[in-house]
Formats: sequence, C-alpha cells, structure tokens
Amino acid sequence: MAYYRQVGEIPRKRHTQFRKPDGGLYAEELMGVEGFSADSALLYHRYLPTAIVNAETVKDERGGAAPNLPLKPRHFKTTDLTWASDDVDAVTGRRKLFGNPDVTIGFVVASAPSPLYRNAFGDELLYVQGGSGVIETIYGAIEVGDGDYVVIPTSCTYRVVPSSPMSLLVLEATGHIGPPKRYLSKAGQFLEHSPYCERDIRGPSEPLLVEGTDVDVLVRHRAGLTKFTYANHPFDVVGWDGHLYPWAFNIRDFEPITGRVHQPPPVHQTFEGPNFVVCSFCPRKVDYHPLAVPVPYNHANVDSDELMFYVGGNYEARKGSGIGIGSMSLHPSGCTHGPQPGAVEASLGLDYFDETAVMVDTFRPLELGEAAEACEDPAYAWTWARRGPA
Repeated sequence: MAYYRQVGEIPRKRHTQFRKPDGGLYAEELMGVEGFSADSALLYHRYLPTAIVNAETVKDERGGAAPNLPLKPRHFKTTDLTWASDDVDAVTGRRKLFGNPDVTIGFVVASAPSPLYRNAFGDELLYVQGGSGVIETIYGAIEVGDGDYVVIPTSCTYRVVPSSPMSLLVLEATGHIGPPKRYLSKAGQFLEHSPYCERDIRGPSEPLLVEGTDVDVLVRHRAGLTKFTYANHPFDVVGWDGHLYPWAFNIRDFEPITGRVHQPPPVHQTFEGPNFVVCSFCPRKVDYHPLAVPVPYNHANVDSDELMFYVGGNYEARKGSGIGIGSMSLHPSGCTHGPQPGAVEASLGLDYFDETAVMVDTFRPLELGEAAEACEDPAYAWTWARRGPA
C-alpha cells in the first residue's frame, strides 16, 4: 500500500518479546508479498494463527466460462439477475459474469453476513454499487457504502456484514491490485498528478477482537476451495503495523482529469492488476475547445477487452442503445465500437457529463460465465446499425 499505518498495540521493536497481561507471548504473524521482498504487515495475535483442527474440501459451485462466440459486443443487465434465496451473502452468493486466467469478475446482491473467508490466490477488489455495511477483517473493520472501492490483499481473512442490501461487483485477481505505478513516487507516495491520494483512503483504525473456538474459514486457493476449522477465532489481533492492509476509497473522491479535447481512458485509471486495469468515469467538465466533440471517437481496443459497468447518471455516448444503470457492456478486442448513432451531434456544445461508470480493461479475452448468459440483452450488438441480422 502507499503509506505506513499502525493500529492497536505493538512493541517498540519488531520481532522482540511482546507479552500479554498474563505474561504469555503474543504470536507474531508477518503477512508479506513477493517472498519477504515487498510490502508487508506485522500482526500480533492472542492465539496461534497456525492452529487448525480440521480441513475439508468444498465444492466450487460457480462453474466455468465459455468463449465470446460469435465474437461481438454484448450488453448485460445485472438488474435481471436473481438468486434462489433471500439469505444471500457476499462470498458464497457471488455469480460469475466473466473470467480469464488473470481475473474473475462476479456480482452479488448480498443481504446476509458472509462466512469468514480469505482468498489465498490473489487480491480482491470490491465495488459497492449500492447499499452499506461493514467489512470485518483480521486488521479491523471498515464501514463501506455506495461508491466505495475496497481492496482486500491476498490471504486477508474477512467477512462482509450488510446493514442494507449491498450490490457488489467483485474482481478476484491472480496477483496484486493497487494504484497505478505512475501515480506513485519511488517511496510509494501519491504524486501531485494523481487523481486521488492518501487523504482519500480509509483503512482499519482499531483492532477487531472476537472470541470463539472451532471457527470455520472458507479459503480459496489455486486448487479450489477448502474449509479450515481454527482452534480460535482469527479476529484476535491486538495490533499491527506496515504497508499491507485492506483499504477503501470512494469513487466520488476521484478527481477527473479534463482537457480541451477528448481525454483517453488512461486518464481515468484508478487501479492496476495482473494484465488488467480499472478506470473510474466520474461526473466532470468536458472539452472546452470550440470545435470539440465531447463523446468518445470510434475506437478499436486491439490489445484488450473493455468492460464497462454503468453505475450512475446517464452515459451520453450510448443513449438509445438500451444501456442503463446496472448495465455492463463488453466490447472485445477485434470489434470497433463507439458512440450511438446521433450521439456525436447531440453532444456538441455540452460542457458537463453527469455519468459514473467503472471500467475494466483486460489484456486477455474475457470469457462468459453463467451469470452473463442469464442477463444478456441479445439485441445490443446491432444497435449501431439499428437492425438485426438478415
């Protein structure tokens, strides 16, 4: 993470004796990435974090994914997705929309607390489209609500506790997710040209201590899912410090970069992951050249698939295509896409766009999961021509 944080009680020197009130030693746990060669955090547990008493395989129910065939632009309506039960949680209730070897993208509307869970395969990025709740973690708790991104580092045990139904877009990476490197100094500080900074970031501010024995934790790993039973509750950390921890950032705190003519998507970049980027399109002043065309030009993403999740306002470029709040458009490599017919002329003279969207660009093709097949609008690919196949 971009800066050092300290929460709770820790000793003055790392890897030295730190004793409980009863005289016993707290158990150190170093959580680090890249084999002790990159960011880390040092946590102090009341009990041994290694003490498991059972392990069992859990079947992964979310299924595989199918290639985008025939290759074409596609539109998906997440508002059309349904769940079999009213007690849906943010972990086991996720439905798979898209995936490739680098990232799995899911969606869930969660109303029930999730089980304790950790992803040992890669970082996760949650986007809260609506609702509110608390994400409880071994580092402490973070309150989240509409518009929040939440970065959860690899192997961080957590659970999601909604206070109102939470609509969540979930990215599960096969590596690490963080701010683009071009926004950071060599020391990890956000630079002046970054559209957000440390002041916008929220992390746990105090320990979250829960007592319990024989506690189950669902773990995703490279071979599937395993349920571990721990001798003691993993939320037993009295203090920690370091640069590796879960953190939240609200999309409304992203400060758009604008110009005299249309700015390309990289100015909206918010995160980077292994072979993918995440961008935030926020309400903003648009082009002020007297002959500017505010909406995007037709473009072909020759090296990437472009997935756009529409979460607020009215997206000017695709008016009339069926796109609405909760829609996701997929424009794959190999297809040129651009404004809806008539959108260019309609945009001339506009000086402000009231739109909010989350974009994921992947550098390997996205395949379609069962949830994508369940909520697709089959007419979308033909909206530029205003007619379907002959």
